[in-house]
Amino acid sequence: MQSVVQVEPLTTARALRGPFDYVRPEGAEVGSLLEVPFGRQTLRAVVTALADSSPHELAVPRRVLPEAIPPELVALGLWMAREYCSTPARALSLMLPPSGVRAKAQLWAEPTAAGRDPGPEVRLTDNQRALLAALPRFAGTDLGALRRLEKRGLVTVAPRDRRRAPEHVAVGARRDPPVLNPEQEAAVHAIATAGPGERLLLHGVTGSGKTEVYLRAAEQTLRAGAGVIVLVPEIGLTPQMIARFVDRFGDTVAVLHSGLSQGERYDEWRRLRDGEARICVGPRSAVLAPLRGVGLVIVDEEHDGTYKHEGDPRYDARLVAQRRAELSGGVLVVGSATPRPESVHALRRIRLAHRADGARLPPVQIVDMRATAAGTVLHRRTHDALVDARKAIVLLNRRGWSNFLTCRSCGHTWECPQCDVTLVLHRAEGAMSCHHCGHREPVPRACPECASVSLARHGTGTERLEHELARIAPVVRLDAGVANPGEALQRFERADRAILVGTQVVAKGHDFADVDLGVVVDADGTLRFPDFRAEERTFSLVTQLAGRAGRGGRAGRVLVQTLDPDAPSIMHAVRHDSDGFLEGELQRRRALRYPPFATLIRIVCSSTEPGAAHAAAHAVRTAVDAAGGAGDGAMLLGPAPLFRLRGRERSQLVIKGPDRYAAIEAAGVAAAAVRAAKAHRTANLSVDVDPQ
Repeated sequence: MQSVVQVEPLTTARALRGPFDYVRPEGAEVGSLLEVPFGRQTLRAVVTALADSSPHELAVPRRVLPEAIPPELVALGLWMAREYCSTPARALSLMLPPSGVRAKAQLWAEPTAAGRDPGPEVRLTDNQRALLAALPRFAGTDLGALRRLEKRGLVTVAPRDRRRAPEHVAVGARRDPPVLNPEQEAAVHAIATAGPGERLLLHGVTGSGKTEVYLRAAEQTLRAGAGVIVLVPEIGLTPQMIARFVDRFGDTVAVLHSGLSQGERYDEWRRLRDGEARICVGPRSAVLAPLRGVGLVIVDEEHDGTYKHEGDPRYDARLVAQRRAELSGGVLVVGSATPRPESVHALRRIRLAHRADGARLPPVQIVDMRATAAGTVLHRRTHDALVDARKAIVLLNRRGWSNFLTCRSCGHTWECPQCDVTLVLHRAEGAMSCHHCGHREPVPRACPECASVSLARHGTGTERLEHELARIAPVVRLDAGVANPGEALQRFERADRAILVGTQVVAKGHDFADVDLGVVVDADGTLRFPDFRAEERTFSLVTQLAGRAGRGGRAGRVLVQTLDPDAPSIMHAVRHDSDGFLEGELQRRRALRYPPFATLIRIVCSSTEPGAAHAAAHAVRTAVDAAGGAGDGAMLLGPAPLFRLRGRERSQLVIKGPDRYAAIEAAGVAAAAVRAAKAHRTANLSVDVDPQ
């Protein structure tokens, strides 16, 4: 037996270079979680490998902890650390359950052989007989009565773990499995016959029945004895997807997302690790679920940018899902009505070209806002359509009441003291807040510069739009400020007449059969960003929102308000022309050398000291150049300043190169060298591979 374990201590210190060797304790395998002495500390550590011997004098771990992870997750964590220029400890930490949480034990009572069918000769009250008939169950408030029965040998009472089960909001009507149309049957067959590690793109128009294809593919995977991971972009989309999967597969479905309590997350994690649950549904962190033998990984709405994790490591759950499927020999299926150009370029495509119910896609009409008065939020034509609609979904991709406030007398603007951005007015809360750092302050009554009480509110957010639309019909708002997205969706679903208004989350995958109008307010807002993905995001938002209308055999239509009606992305979306948009977008990216024809890596340096961030960014560039660059044909862009964030000045450098691994290696080596230099000890560096 191999007598040495190699471990990665779970610490955030980047200077720590593992793995470290320890004596192998009984029961330790790859993936085991140990408590080890480390200098004067005791740290948790994950076993990453076993060895026959070690050149070092070895310490003995203090104990083996119960929260082991599958070996394939260890391999995945080590890959994530390399791929995203992070550390093994940071990557492996993401795969463990909440620290300090344990199983919840309660007393469980069940009848003995004598207590299962006590005859009339056994002296029992009616209440005692009723209590025996109700067993087995947790003791609860009847513990005293059960203890008395236990003394008579009629009941056993012992501790048992009690699951802290998440409460799921039922969104979407229960339905029997529908008969698949030929396109869906072909898609299910393609997934079932795919080889180990194969990557598939399910490109289906909105309403084409992609979720039913996922369900049938999951059913086949479970029958084969393998597990399933289903990713959705964010918590706001989990209620409907969870409802569909729980309705079909029952308690074998577990969920993982940040909305769970620590206890609920621990219990769901353990159910997955122990094989009690074989399907995991959740946002991006669910890709790290401790399932063994994963046979199918599904990424729904794969175009969505929220699959990118903003912490360290800054992983992209779509790429991690691909690697997870490769390591387990499973199949990756990513689905969308508006797939990313990167996916179209790299994956085998399965088409669902028609809606599952045979209905036509709703007509999309442009509402030209160029001739309207400044400050107009809804065109008269849009207003009239909302009045006539039974149910409508309205998309405005800005939160709050107003974008910013100014003084009409002196021009003073209220800005965040920690970030170089204006504060957003949230009228319902009586506060202005920064959407970057969370700073909040009361809404001012007068200007602090000139004492004028003449204050102007600029722009419109979802909160103000909700207020204005309430004159037309009951309104349900859905954005990041809503505490319970599932409850909001449920209210909209159950209403006879209502308007669902919100940010881009209202355009993501919701399936309501009675929505007859979709409205996109300020459709070209995303085109104003200096981002090579601006066209893609605009096309996706308009197309996805358009897909929410006209389902379930009900006629629908879509209105798109815009100041740029001739923008190619909007014109393609109006025509439901996904192929035309993708063809042009891939041509443009090939010419400009953007993904998928190059890899982008952004290195951001930040510091509270003036000038230190820019100096560190220059040092990174020097280190990359000194190492021979980032591969043939690579470009280094910057350093260039970024706006101040959370009290820190920032500067960025972008590596753009065709050789992905050479670029990642160059970025990681350069960042490590600058972090180790005393001259830049006040600067923080973050490396973002594939920035969104």
